[in-house]
Amino acid sequence: MNPTALIADDEAPLRDFLRKRLAALWPDLRIVAEARNGADAAALIAEHAPSVAFLDIKMPGLTGLEVAQGIETETRVVFVTAYDQYALDAFEREAVDYLVKPVDTARLARTVERLQRAFREQSPAPELAALLDSLARGSAAGAVRRGDAGMLPEVPKPLRWIRASRGDTTFHLPVQDVRYVHSDDKYTVVHTGDGEHLIRMPLSELAAGLDPDLFWQIHRSTIVNMDHVVATRRDGGGRLLVQLRDGGVELPVSRAYLHRFRQM
Repeated sequence: MNPTALIADDEAPLRDFLRKRLAALWPDLRIVAEARNGADAAALIAEHAPSVAFLDIKMPGLTGLEVAQGIETETRVVFVTAYDQYALDAFEREAVDYLVKPVDTARLARTVERLQRAFREQSPAPELAALLDSLARGSAAGAVRRGDAGMLPEVPKPLRWIRASRGDTTFHLPVQDVRYVHSDDKYTVVHTGDGEHLIRMPLSELAAGLDPDLFWQIHRSTIVNMDHVVATRRDGGGRLLVQLRDGGVELPVSRAYLHRFRQM
C-alpha cells in the first residue's frame, strides 16, 4: 500500500510548495488531505490516519505540537517550524523530522529519504510525547544560552492556587485540590471535589504554571493531578484509562502519553 500524507499550514503558498515538491520527490506518496488550522488537522488525521503529517508549529486554534499530542494513529510527524537551533537540537535526537521555514528543497529531499527508510524498515513510530518533552527541554536550554552573559533567567515556581470562576464568584483553588483540568472551547475547566470552575485561558498556558511532576498531560485536552489517580485499566477497545478516587471518574490516555505509564 502506498504511503499517504496530510499537509497542515495556515499559509497557502507553503501548502502548495510542499504538495508540488513532494509529488516530484516522492511520486508514490498520496496527499489525502490539507488543513489550514490545527483543529481541522486533528480531525483529518483521525479520519484518514495518514502515514505522515506535515504540521506547521504555529497554526490558528491548535498548534502543531498540540495536534501531535492528540494523535492516536501510527502517523509519523514532520514539524514545519521557525524555532531556533537550540530547540531543533531536540528534534535531531528523535526519529521525527523537522523543516525550517522557508523550506529548502534539498532539506525536504533528506526528510523524504528519512521517511522512506523508516517505512522500508518498518520501524515503529516514535513516542510523540518523548519528542515534545525533549523539545520543551531544548527550548528552555536555548533560552538560557540566549540570555545575557552571567544572567540566568529565574525559573518560575509552580502555582499554589488557581483563580477560577463559577457563576459570578471567583475562587482561589489550592492546586492540591484540583483533580484534573480539560480544555473546552474558549475555556479551561478545572475539576475539584466541589465541582467545575472555569478559567478563560488556554490549557497550554495553565499547564506552564503547574508542577509537571504532579500534573501529567494525558491527552491533548486533559491534564490530571496524579495524586488523585488510584488505578489504570484497559477498556474493551484497548484504550488506557486512568481512574480517579472519590467519584470513579475515568479519563482516557492518548497514545502519545502511554510511555509515561509504562514506566510506573
